[in-house]
Amino acid sequence: MKKYISLLLTILFANVAFAQSDVTKDRLKINQLLDGWHNAAARTDFDRYFDAVTENFSFVGTDATEHWDRRTFAEYAKPYFDKGKAWNFTSIERHIYFSPDRKTAWFDELLDTQMKICRGSGVVLRQNGVWKIAQYVLSMTVPNENVEAVIKVKSPIEDPLIEKIKNFK
Repeated sequence: MKKYISLLLTILFANVAFAQSDVTKDRLKINQLLDGWHNAAARTDFDRYFDAVTENFSFVGTDATEHWDRRTFAEYAKPYFDKGKAWNFTSIERHIYFSPDRKTAWFDELLDTQMKICRGSGVVLRQNGVWKIAQYVLSMTVPNENVEAVIKVKSPIEDPLIEKIKNFK
């Protein structure tokens, strides 16, 4: 009986270790995907940048009006890439989470950028065994002690935009 219990425990621990190993491998692949994606922008490698995203990719930028699908974001980005002056984001902290079936993951990251610290978050999907970025949301961070000052700057621009969006619904 002890042999069977020992065997069952060995199998159980091996399965847990194997599953953990797969999560670790997926986390590494996603880190490589995101770091490579940011690096492609820094090196203005348009093809590599857009090869990393899904066909139905969406990008949400820092401006309230920036919500693009893959095609419109590529059209926006192309002139920057062509001039050799895209953006340079480096992740300084990243958290990755997985769905139970590990076909979907979501992440958030702090970025060192020309805009100082920004936050990126998004969703990655496993498609045909390869991780691709399905959505990316870029946000500027605001220190809590400066929120009121930022609101004063944003209000003249965003108050009319709020009304326009509310009236459009």
